[in-house]
Formats: sequence, C-alpha cells, structure tokens
Amino acid sequence: MNGILVVLVGALLCFYGIRSVHLGLLAIGFGLGWLIADLFDASFWWLLLAALIGAVSVWAVTSLVFRFASYFIGGLTGVMIGTKLATVLQPGDKNVALSMIVALAVGVSGAFLAQKFRARALLWLTSIGGASMICSGAALFSDSLSFLRDPEPGWQQVTATLAWVGLSILGWITQRHLFAEKLGIQHLVGDDDGPDMKDRNGGWPTK
Repeated sequence: MNGILVVLVGALLCFYGIRSVHLGLLAIGFGLGWLIADLFDASFWWLLLAALIGAVSVWAVTSLVFRFASYFIGGLTGVMIGTKLATVLQPGDKNVALSMIVALAVGVSGAFLAQKFRARALLWLTSIGGASMICSGAALFSDSLSFLRDPEPGWQQVTATLAWVGLSILGWITQRHLFAEKLGIQHLVGDDDGPDMKDRNGGWPTK
C-alpha cells in the first residue's frame, strides 16, 4: 500500500505532468519531499509527512510567484531528479553533502532549461522526475525490488538506471502524443489547417 501511493504520484507526474499546472506542482512537491527525506532513511510516516509538506509548499509558493513559475517548476523538478541521480550513483552508504551538491546542480540546470525551452523542457523534466518516483515506489512492493531505491554496485545499479531511463522515455513519448496540441507539435495533432501552436505551453507559465 505504501508503495502504491508513491507509484501513483510518480505516474501522474511521468505520464500526465504537463497537462495540469496545479496537479504537476503537487506531484513535484510530493516527490521532492519524499526523495529528500529518503536520503536520510526516514520511516514511512516521516517520508509521507515530508512529501505532503513538500506538495503544499511548492504549490503555495509557486502560485504566489506564478510569473516566475517556470524557474521554480524546472528547478524543483531538477532537484528531485538530482536527488534520485545521487541515490543511483552512490550505492550503499550515501554522502549527504555530495547528494545535495548533485541535487542543486541539476536543479539549477532544470530552472535554466525550463525558462529557456518552456513546455518542451518541462515535458522531459516531469517525465524523468515522475519515473524516479515510480522506481522509488516500486521498491517498496517487495524486498526483491528494493534495489530500485537503493541499488548495490554491479547489476543492481545498472538495472535500476535502465529502469529509470526506460520509464522516463515512455513517459516522454506518452505525454508528447497525448498533449501534442498543448506542446505545439503540429504533425502529431493531424490538423495542418489549424491555428499556429508554436506559442502554446500546456497551460504552464510563459514568463
């Protein structure tokens, strides 16, 4: 049951994240809070509390500064991705300081990309971030899948990385086809005579 909740939030972000600003923000905040707390090996209830605080905080702060929301959304999703990346790249005991540096670096990159490329960057960021949550949630299903959360060096590390990459690509493909009109991908919409969609942004902030 614990893992199902995390997987559902991750799936929402991975396969539906670009569709709704508010749902995306809540999922991003939830995932960010969960993954950061997970670095400290917190219990499930502390993980859940951190995730809920993250969801509400991200939604509230970003709503107040919506004009600059692209920076926040891209940056926070980047931090979530960086946190998962640090976990995958550090089998066994984690160096929290190094993990924070990686998370911050990816977060800054995510903020820059989101501001520059808008919905196209957010499409990738939500897909990758959601996939990281799916992997973390699936790891709670059974001990045999725990390597998806905290892999050991060798085949576990490789398999966890491939699963994350595969889910990210699947999420990107799914969102790209489901929300082609919002993303301004005309050849997937199938209406050559329709309005110019190059400035569409899926409802996400454009400034």
